[in-house]
Amino acid sequence: MKAWLDGIGLIAPGLPDWATTAAVLRGATALTAAPSVLPAPAILPPAERRRASRVVKLALALGLEACAQAGADPATLATVFSASGADGHNCHALCEQLAGDDRQISPTRFHNSVHNAAAGYWGIATGATAPCQVICAFDASFGAGLLDALAQVAVDGQPVLLIAYDSEYPAPLHAKRDTPDCAGVALLLSPEKSERSLASLTVDATQEAAARFADPALEALRTAIPALRALPLLQAIATGRPDRVVVDYLPPMQLAVTVGA
Repeated sequence: MKAWLDGIGLIAPGLPDWATTAAVLRGATALTAAPSVLPAPAILPPAERRRASRVVKLALALGLEACAQAGADPATLATVFSASGADGHNCHALCEQLAGDDRQISPTRFHNSVHNAAAGYWGIATGATAPCQVICAFDASFGAGLLDALAQVAVDGQPVLLIAYDSEYPAPLHAKRDTPDCAGVALLLSPEKSERSLASLTVDATQEAAARFADPALEALRTAIPALRALPLLQAIATGRPDRVVVDYLPPMQLAVTVGA
């Protein structure tokens, strides 16, 4: 399957946007350790803005950055949202509530507990009514989202926005799922090349080992946050040179992505 990449959004610890990330992946600047910065979701109405969780803020910021880079109207785009575990903080708060004497769950907590909450807020914020898929494949969630988005591009011949994201869990859940912080990536994929296209992506199945970073800080991000399994692919895009990168999927199958300049 093949598509053209027209826009990228990225937020991760020490990486507040795609421009900063591209410079780090090219080796032009060093990665600086810092918590993820989540922009306020100004696009949401005030009532929804107050209810927005960290995951919602993250997903909205990622998608909007990719759309802005591509010059695309988010209201017109089909979307794929992919997350290994959705909102860790909300899950923790619900477990605490249910473990206590007062087990009355707040409506806000409840409607933010579903795996597709971020997709719902995206629809409210942008007015998008195009098809939306919300999927999960544990540590393979980025690869699963990429496959789903590429399949839609191939079948429907329309652009698709992939938003892959993950959230940390507070203790004690953190001991079982030690994602260190919120992070994610958005890719706007199109069936045709345009003046804004950054690269072409062609994906095949393989059983080769996934690409790893020599830089221990980047490798730690890649392995600790499922959505950032995309980083080796993004490094190939940042350098602007044709390359072939293997991205983690469901073992023993991996995804071989050929990046065209």
